Amino acid sequence: MKHEVSGIPRVGIVLSSGGVRGVYAHTGFMQAIQRLGLPVSACAGCSAGALVGGFIASGVAIEDWAATLAVVTSRTFWTPDSLPRFIWKMTAHRGRGYTGLSDTDAAMQFTRDHLAVNTFDQCLYPFHVLAVNLGTGRKVIFSEGELAPRMTASAAMPVLYRPVRIEDQYYCDGAVADFAPADAICCRHGLDAVIVHHVSQSLSAHDDIDAALEDTWAMLEIINRLVFREHPWYLSDDPVTFQQCPCDCGAIIIAIEPELPTMRWPVTRGGDGIRRSAREQAESLLQPYMAAILNNPREQLLASTGHQTHAPGRCGNHDAR
Repeated sequence: MKHEVSGIPRVGIVLSSGGVRGVYAHTGFMQAIQRLGLPVSACAGCSAGALVGGFIASGVAIEDWAATLAVVTSRTFWTPDSLPRFIWKMTAHRGRGYTGLSDTDAAMQFTRDHLAVNTFDQCLYPFHVLAVNLGTGRKVIFSEGELAPRMTASAAMPVLYRPVRIEDQYYCDGAVADFAPADAICCRHGLDAVIVHHVSQSLSAHDDIDAALEDTWAMLEIINRLVFREHPWYLSDDPVTFQQCPCDCGAIIIAIEPELPTMRWPVTRGGDGIRRSAREQAESLLQPYMAAILNNPREQLLASTGHQTHAPGRCGNHDAR
């Protein structure tokens, strides 16, 4: 059954990439959305955002998902090859056919086991997932088919995970192309406002690269610095930013970037604290604007905040699936 809302503006949610930390943070954010009484008309997610967004869009109660997440361990999503197997693959086979340290079998089975429905068209509202097609190098927005493999593909970071095969094509983490696919929904569903929860790692030129490369999982630090090198157009130096969609739809883009502690891969310890912090920050940042969001965001939000910024160009190009 589709989620229909009449008499109030249509609001979409976009959940960014963000690794393990992002899964906890987006869960807290979605708890805040529910506590604020904000109906969701459409959702899109990338990587961590694809996972959390998919569970909630499928009909899983947010508190049930939070309870499940509270007991998740790294073995749920991270099953790397043993050191002997890795050495054997690299030496005896010279790396031939070796595409990642871990398969995605455990993660995909966990996803299937905890979804309330199996396909996109069964979701409560339109839901979209961003991944990258390894054959074409283009980002792809999945909007139909089975949820679990497409959600898993969106979170399959290259090198760490083997790519996911879907209908004779291989896909990997959408974060290598776009952190948060606002373009997947802002101009497709007649939305008045789109709230982007951005928790991808932000890197400063002043970060201590020497210390970072000596830390645990330094290889992942290198990947992060290559992936998260750009600053998305919808963000500013403030924790909440208001923009207008650069396309013709006129939707208001509300971007939230909470302050959250770092989580080291693939540790889950401390995740519940991040979930609570993300929920509290989202509630605090959105509460002053709820009247405008629930009434006439296109006119009231930019006027009430004093922001009249328009991003240049158009939303990013992608293949729709």
